[in-house]
Amino acid sequence: MDRQRIEAVLRRVASGEMAVADALAALGRLPFEDLPYARVDKHRDLRCGFPEVIFCAGKTPEQVGGIARAILADHDLLLATRAGPEAYAAIRAVAPDAEYHALARCVTVRRREIPVAPGAVAVVCAGTSDLPVAEEARITAEMMGSRVESLVDVGVAGIHRFLGEVGLLQRASVIIVVAGMEGALASVVGGIVSAPVIAVPTSVGYGASFGGLAPLLSMLNSCASGVAVVNIDNGFGAGYFASLVNRRAASMHAGTDR
Repeated sequence: MDRQRIEAVLRRVASGEMAVADALAALGRLPFEDLPYARVDKHRDLRCGFPEVIFCAGKTPEQVGGIARAILADHDLLLATRAGPEAYAAIRAVAPDAEYHALARCVTVRRREIPVAPGAVAVVCAGTSDLPVAEEARITAEMMGSRVESLVDVGVAGIHRFLGEVGLLQRASVIIVVAGMEGALASVVGGIVSAPVIAVPTSVGYGASFGGLAPLLSMLNSCASGVAVVNIDNGFGAGYFASLVNRRAASMHAGTDR
């Protein structure tokens, strides 16, 4: 159950529209739903600020659909990552309002307005081939309530394409840098901004990039301060972490803890 639904129940009790016993029944569900193939976390939103996310790779369409049904029984938002057409069809069977983002391989369901936090997350993509990972990061951050500004194909091989956008980056609250090959863009960005930089190495590159290992090691050894690194192709992890940083910064500025 998400925060909005709990608040609605409590308001109904406070106004006298709902009996305490009925409220207890509504709120007294187990914190997870035990399916034959998964235990779906129903309280993830209460603890972490966003419902459980479905990682579709390795799951059958039936499993994806069943998990999606369980999440949407208590939440108005759904994010599924690494989803192919079959996973999308399975989710759409239980949620006709589901939307498929083919490039990012994500499925989203939005049944309410998502409050947008002040500040912005910038997603900087070194090359067009890195776009799938960058789009996964963008969609994740937007689903979690961040305003996202994207820069595409601004890798260091044509550094002039990047230099004209420095002002945008300096205004961002947190920056995600997605790059394959040698992964140099993260260090360049980290050297000109005061915001946290989340570097995402991708598996894009020729043989000696070793499926993303070369940019991963380059980013881990960045000479720029303020650069943190997630795993290879992990746009979801970068988008999630960036939104936590952006949201916490906004809440601290507003004097709240959430």
